[in-house]
Amino acid sequence: MTDGQPGTDGRPVTDGTPVAATEEAGPADDAGSADDAGSIVEVEPDVQAEPAASAVPAAVGSERPSRRIGPLGVALAAVILLLACGLPAALVAGLVRAGDPPAPGASAAPPDDPATAAARRLGERMTAELARQSAALLGGDRAGFLAVAEPVAHPDLRRRYAALRALRVTAWQAGANGLPTPVEGRPGEWRLLVEFRYCFVTPDCRTSRVLTGTRWREGERPRLLAVEPSRSAETGTRPWEVSELAVAVGRRTLVATTPALRKELPGLLAQAEAAARVADTYAVGGRTPDRYRIFHAGRGEWQRWYGGGRPKWTGGYAVTVGGGHHEVVLNADGLVPGGVDDLLRHELTHAASLPERGYPGKGTWWLVEGLAEYAGADGEPIDRYAGLDEVRRLLGGWDGRLDSLSPADDAPADRVSGSYGVSYLAVRHLVDRFGPERLLAFFAAVVHERTPVDQAAERVLGEPWSALHDECVGYVRAVVG
Repeated sequence: MTDGQPGTDGRPVTDGTPVAATEEAGPADDAGSADDAGSIVEVEPDVQAEPAASAVPAAVGSERPSRRIGPLGVALAAVILLLACGLPAALVAGLVRAGDPPAPGASAAPPDDPATAAARRLGERMTAELARQSAALLGGDRAGFLAVAEPVAHPDLRRRYAALRALRVTAWQAGANGLPTPVEGRPGEWRLLVEFRYCFVTPDCRTSRVLTGTRWREGERPRLLAVEPSRSAETGTRPWEVSELAVAVGRRTLVATTPALRKELPGLLAQAEAAARVADTYAVGGRTPDRYRIFHAGRGEWQRWYGGGRPKWTGGYAVTVGGGHHEVVLNADGLVPGGVDDLLRHELTHAASLPERGYPGKGTWWLVEGLAEYAGADGEPIDRYAGLDEVRRLLGGWDGRLDSLSPADDAPADRVSGSYGVSYLAVRHLVDRFGPERLLAFFAAVVHERTPVDQAAERVLGEPWSALHDECVGYVRAVVG
């Protein structure tokens, strides 16, 4: 299910069948290799990884250099020579700036006051330590990853390292978000807000981001004391920040859960791979995710991951984490035999079809959820759809408007199931009338381009929305009698 903006909440469970959840879509090019299919990596936090050589980042976007050396080339050559002679870098930078022509109308920035300048220098040293830690993580060097921190931080960092390695982290960038600030009542301790950017499995994906607080002890080489779980309003705490993880990676999906539930990984991976093949067909513009990321949450993790606090009827949800990626969370307590496949198809379709910034609002909830439910049904006959009884009950108190179907967080499960069911039937009618390609084009116009529904209907479907809306509602009523 979707909650409409950065994250989405999942289907309720009615008569043993979860009702679907929504998430947002992301781009992707890498379909993976056959060697990835079905491989399982389990996290063992207490096992020391064999240190590997630190990776050296390659140049990105380099171009063939010009044969001609202009004034800029001469200046750069001078910088290199001065540095080689041992002149301090700060002085060299000042000399180069002094030779540059001033920008028109620009005035020199005021110098930092002494306290700000000291904080800036400290922040640069902290950032250097984070860069060393990032290289160690990507190089498989656990000892190097821990080396920047005091022993008090090691247990948490060992768990984070193991989880990220199991998730096959392929990019990890750490940058300061502002200057460090002193921790009140703790002389010599500082807090630095850090933005981490990461990729899993695929080497060259658009990175996802998470903003996290870190605490340090001041020194020539600052020492990391703690990394706080992120609490961003958009996404909340990531699973790898707070939990040990067991991970399985397939050709199109990554599935992670807790060690207590690791026995379920092989089955979940097979189901996720099958669901991904369906979801890929609903990718808007053909931009399928590089990997669908799925996290299977136990009872405790359901309350912690991504901030918890989901409506009681939620069986699963998807949340956007930046870079066009959506991470899907399944509620282990809400899953029943026979209900996982359609839930996965539903959620992964959200990941394939939704835009990164969320959908326009509650008025288009029916279209977002209806498409995911249609994918979840996967061509089954209408009479096998599990929510028809709930649709029938809903019609007695519904105002007949598709744009009013979005249920409240505290709505009873049967009301939620009925809303999903009406949405499914409305989308199914549009597919029957216009075919899946034109329906997806209509979806793209409304959800991605944010075109008003009436304008999108005229442009894409060639008919007035008022008439089509009434057709959809009439179809729903006819199906349930």
